[in-house]
Amino acid sequence: MRKARRLFTLPVVALAMVLALGSVAVAPSAADAAPYRLNLFRNGDFVAQKNLVQCVGASMQMMINMMAAGNDRTAATQLALQNMAREYSNRLGPVRLDRRGASVRGWAAGLNRLGYGPYVVSGFETIDDAMRAAARAIRLTKRPVGLLVWRGRHAWVMSGFEATADPLATHSFRVTHAFVLDPLYPGISPTWGRSPEPNSKLTVAMLGQDFVKRRTGTASNLWASPTLAGKWVLVLPVLPPPLRNASSWWAI
Repeated sequence: MRKARRLFTLPVVALAMVLALGSVAVAPSAADAAPYRLNLFRNGDFVAQKNLVQCVGASMQMMINMMAAGNDRTAATQLALQNMAREYSNRLGPVRLDRRGASVRGWAAGLNRLGYGPYVVSGFETIDDAMRAAARAIRLTKRPVGLLVWRGRHAWVMSGFEATADPLATHSFRVTHAFVLDPLYPGISPTWGRSPEPNSKLTVAMLGQDFVKRRTGTASNLWASPTLAGKWVLVLPVLPPPLRNASSWWAI
């Protein structure tokens, strides 16, 4: 596992500031309105989860592979990432002795603690809103996005997108496709079906068969993440705020 890079202090207002991401937009020209494509995936980035519960650790490992100079696909690194995410899951939410995996907040916090952030967790009212935010974030930060799929039970990585226009050039764009990696591949879920191949290009409608609203049915879910219940949830890269001090800000 790579050592941590510089850590930043992230005020809460940074989420609203960067989720907008369109504040840098300008009136589109004819060239700006052309279809736009960006994909961070490189051969060797994909890593399969080593067991049925390490989807977050494997997703973190793939995201780090996309951001680092080289790839690490070892089981030891994936386990270390999973354990880190689980540790922060209990720090940032209720301690759940029955938890076998890691939470979405632990996922983001682990990336931040290792210096690959800033990452924040955010929920959106529609899948189109989520895809627009994801595309803007990938375009602006050149870092991948995490997707909470299967109603909150599984983790995917979004490495890129295709859109009707450059997300940084105009607000008037629509995401048409997402490039995704499912760490369960080549597995098959009895509920959700066969996992897509690594770096699959899915239409938003196809993605929406797996990337659905987070469940709202249990008291523990509502207590831990009331703002995420019933939302399409992303682990979203954002730009760091101006450096104010050297303290860690990973506790989202």
